[in-house]
Amino acid sequence: MTRFLASIGARHEIETALAGGADIIDLKDPSRGALAALDIDLIAEMLEAIAGRREVSAVTGDLMMEPELLRSRAAAVAATGVDLVKVGLHPDPRVKDCIRGLAEIARTTRLVGVMFADLNPDFGLVEAMAEADFSGAMLDTANKGEGRLTTHLGADELARFVATCRDNRLTCGLAGGLEAPDVPRLLALGPDVLGFRSALCGRHGRSGQLDPGAIALIRGLIPAEATTAVLRSTAADGTVVDRIFVRDYVLTMEIGAYSHERGQQQRVSFDIAADIRRTPSDRDDLRQVFSYDVLTDAVRTVAAEGPFQLVETLAERIAARLLAHGAVVRVTVRVEKRDLGPGGVGVEIVRQRELAGGERQ
Repeated sequence: MTRFLASIGARHEIETALAGGADIIDLKDPSRGALAALDIDLIAEMLEAIAGRREVSAVTGDLMMEPELLRSRAAAVAATGVDLVKVGLHPDPRVKDCIRGLAEIARTTRLVGVMFADLNPDFGLVEAMAEADFSGAMLDTANKGEGRLTTHLGADELARFVATCRDNRLTCGLAGGLEAPDVPRLLALGPDVLGFRSALCGRHGRSGQLDPGAIALIRGLIPAEATTAVLRSTAADGTVVDRIFVRDYVLTMEIGAYSHERGQQQRVSFDIAADIRRTPSDRDDLRQVFSYDVLTDAVRTVAAEGPFQLVETLAERIAARLLAHGAVVRVTVRVEKRDLGPGGVGVEIVRQRELAGGERQ
């Protein structure tokens, strides 16, 4: 299950974030960047006001990569009693020394190392965090206003980050100027946490007031718990099956079993159709639909796992990835190699979800 983190910077925002259903309340100063810290006394005051109603995280600040400085600040934030302490890890020759220097604190406090998508993050640091007993790792953006997380890193790179965290048994968080349309495509990657600030303020910007309607939209897009009940629905309960599709989506990649194809890039086109069960509505609301970005992200993420010998393998993996979504009941995947002659060659497969007891949707 993916949890919803809401960043707040003032005591008067607490009740709005709680009422909006945030799973984690993150304490920082949003007006001064990604990891600007609040005063220790204010963190303690806000923690007292939250009174255990939600899990609470707090940032240590946007600090130089000096091991003793980071250790001292992390210890001070941990002493307030917050549940999670977030430490920024900037590109620097001393960054691994900083991680090792936090190991003692990590044995008694849940530390989360934050890397930055717009600063060429080194995913190798995830293993270093695991060795130092960190609790989790997170991606954010350092330069607000210069692009969202998803503009700096593609779905394949984000999937690799999530997988690296899983391999090292760390919780995984994604944040960085995220907007409502980003949520469905990031949920597909299976992060433990999605973090927000700007999107919770409506049109006011990250330094503005929290907007209850904007918070409700994000909360509505992140399921409170996984469920397959929708798959057991019938037409009698008001649900319908819609088909969304992507046509002629072309990537250049290495694929093929022949020797002359190995080490060569060729164009491959994808036609994807997914049957989605949903409740019909005329509301112009992102919560009512399944994003077609999820289809293209699935293609790019699976293609990045190559090279492949067989188009059949590529198609099967894309279908399996899409069927992992609770709302998807059936997929058609067509993969076509474009550069082998005057026409295209490939495969088209149809796969559908199996329900409990072996019943097929």
